[in-house]
Amino acid sequence: MLEELKNSIRNVPNFPKKGILFKDITTLCKEPALFQRMVDLLGHRYIGKGVDLVVGIEARGFVVGAALAYKLGAGVVLVRKPGKLPHLTHKATYTLEYGKDSLEIHQDAIRKGQRVVVADDLLATGGTAKAVIDLVSQMGGTIVECSFIVELEELKGREKLTPCPVFSLIQY
Repeated sequence: MLEELKNSIRNVPNFPKKGILFKDITTLCKEPALFQRMVDLLGHRYIGKGVDLVVGIEARGFVVGAALAYKLGAGVVLVRKPGKLPHLTHKATYTLEYGKDSLEIHQDAIRKGQRVVVADDLLATGGTAKAVIDLVSQMGGTIVECSFIVELEELKGREKLTPCPVFSLIQY
């Protein structure tokens, strides 16, 4: 079952820059049965765990986060690049495997004590997810787990997210 999901992910060499092998989940998402299986596998992990919100990270994390939130009957919160959210925001800057970037979240998106799953398509070096963990924690949210479709184990991103629990469906 997982092997079929893994085989559906396209490798794109030299994207977004030379030397990076990009794992493209759009080929998984366009297949209805595979997309449903992926959402079901993630969703069943969190059923009964009192998840209030799923935080989706721009941009592919929106797809994962929204589908997972729907499955769980939870709300969805979007974390976006600077200047994309229309209201007051908190901001975090982080390092990617190929540069620096920033993310923002609405200041009223998470209330103290809400139980949150952070969702994204891929865990690489962990910089993006760590920035989101910091934002959620700053706002008083309790992180249930960080959830990914794909994890690039050799980049050791999981280590950067400690002590947050991390789950990935597929490892490379």
